[in-house]
Amino acid sequence: MQLETAYTIQAYGYVIATGICTLLLYGYIYHLYSSEKKGTRDYEKYANIALDDELDSKPIETTSPWEKKKNKGESA
Repeated sequence: MQLETAYTIQAYGYVIATGICTLLLYGYIYHLYSSEKKGTRDYEKYANIALDDELDSKPIETTSPWEKKKNKGESA
């Protein structure tokens, strides 16, 4: 294989990898935005973890052991 062919394959691979990473990034951003809009998550609460990190701070989300099993699909 010639050196020019290797450079061409490398360039195409770089463009394809960059495109895939861009699509994944925009998909993740859309997921965050849509879940915030639906009200399933409030990411501002998660952002405040860095500011409010005392031992006696309130948990962000409280779940009981029953809810954890229910979410995993296990029976109680």
